[in-house]
Amino acid sequence: MLFNSPEGVLECAPNALIVAGWTGRDRAAVDHHIEELAAIGVPAPSAVPLYYRCAPSLLTRETTIAVLGKETSGEAEPFLIQTGGKLWLGLASDHTDRGLETYSVAHSKQICAKPVAEDVWAFDEVADRLDQLELKSWIFEKGEWVVYQEGTLASILPLTQLMAGVEMADGTAMLCGTLPAKGGVRPAADFRMALHDPVAGRTIEWSYSASVLPVIA
Repeated sequence: MLFNSPEGVLECAPNALIVAGWTGRDRAAVDHHIEELAAIGVPAPSAVPLYYRCAPSLLTRETTIAVLGKETSGEAEPFLIQTGGKLWLGLASDHTDRGLETYSVAHSKQICAKPVAEDVWAFDEVADRLDQLELKSWIFEKGEWVVYQEGTLASILPLTQLMAGVEMADGTAMLCGTLPAKGGVRPAADFRMALHDPVAGRTIEWSYSASVLPVIA
């Protein structure tokens, strides 16, 4: 994959993809969410946080992804990629099949492509202000763009803490968890997301659409 960085074009070939789940910093809120999902049939995680393994080929720069059925939705997440001995921070969407999630969260993660923005920042340049970075997403709903997620990375476990739970070897990419959805998790074909650094006055943005394939019995 090619990324735009402040140091020029970055070329890398991800060989491992980790999707971190249950990464909220407020443990009481995480436990409450686990109970809510259990009530609708989503299995509780075996550990918190939990590191799902997915195929790195799921990472995509396509602006249209194909999904099976109408029960999928995106999630804006900070994205980490270790390459060339250096760590970079970007933005990705953990697009997930919500119907399949009630059977297996791991399977629901693996079945959907993970759109990734083309810009990255050197992790060291923002490491001292990660909690100030602003994460936001929108969905196109009822004929207009509405805010779907909004907050700062202070709501997510510190990224250094998340990385301590896995081996971030060269070629490893990780999606680091997300924010609650305003109005509840729900499907939407069109998704926009942004990661804003208010100190440096710069923003990483990306948008994509989901093309629904019919479920053939």
